[in-house]
Amino acid sequence: MLDQIKQFLHYISVEKGLSVNTLQSYERDLTQFALYIKETFQVQEVQQIKKQHVTSYLLHGRQQGKASASISRSLVAIRGFFQFLQIERWIDKNPIQHLEMPKQEKRLPKALSIEEVDRLLQAPDVKEKAGLRDKAMLEILYASGMRVTELLDLNMDSVHTGMGFVRCIGKGSKERIIPLGKISLTCVHEYVEMARPHFVRKQPQEDALFVNQKGVRMTRQGFWKIIKKYGSELGIKKELTPHTLRHSFATHLLENGADLRAVQEMLGHADISTTQIYTHVTKSKMKEIYDRAHPRAKK
Repeated sequence: MLDQIKQFLHYISVEKGLSVNTLQSYERDLTQFALYIKETFQVQEVQQIKKQHVTSYLLHGRQQGKASASISRSLVAIRGFFQFLQIERWIDKNPIQHLEMPKQEKRLPKALSIEEVDRLLQAPDVKEKAGLRDKAMLEILYASGMRVTELLDLNMDSVHTGMGFVRCIGKGSKERIIPLGKISLTCVHEYVEMARPHFVRKQPQEDALFVNQKGVRMTRQGFWKIIKKYGSELGIKKELTPHTLRHSFATHLLENGADLRAVQEMLGHADISTTQIYTHVTKSKMKEIYDRAHPRAKK
């Protein structure tokens, strides 16, 4: 079965243009599924797989405490795999054609307060070259709401300081243009002028905007460590990841009256229902303000 999984991953990488992260998730989910049905049911050939094998695997994931989103993602991978097997005539009939997706619980995104964001953005020491870089990365991430992969994929020509926008490539290789504020543009300019040349002195051909100490493109793990370090130094108790700033970007825009469609466009959401989850966050905030401010709210 592992051979068919490799062929499927090659197929979707060519046909669908999925990101490296998505391909890695598909590979992990399908490999875990193959291992589970081999150990549990002694099934190793794709022709032997039945609907109950898949439902058993999904139930096992739920019993192990996996989130509904993770289980749904696994089912998407398995469903796509079986569609591929049918197209390639490895199987005659798709055993999970009518298997329904498990319902996902709606979890509200965790956003930082505006004060917490301000503290985080002020944390890097801009007297240091690494501090200039870190501040530019944090500022542009909060100013644009980009995904961390999109941020790290930026090249030197991606940010147009004169026009005030950044051009990034999102999911499905879709390009989008996001406006940037003066502060983030200034921070990027200062980093490019005063810090980046130091990092790339041994890698002058490097085109990446944000680089590490070796002068090559910053990795997700590298940036994750940077943001965790500042969060720890500041004593921020909330879970702090690069995605937290994306959530904060959307939440703060909507709290201050931004149009939902505009936020959807900036976030790169294909479906506005994905963006609408942030309206629940702002409604929760509204309720807090009401309970705290209205004289008869607690009577």
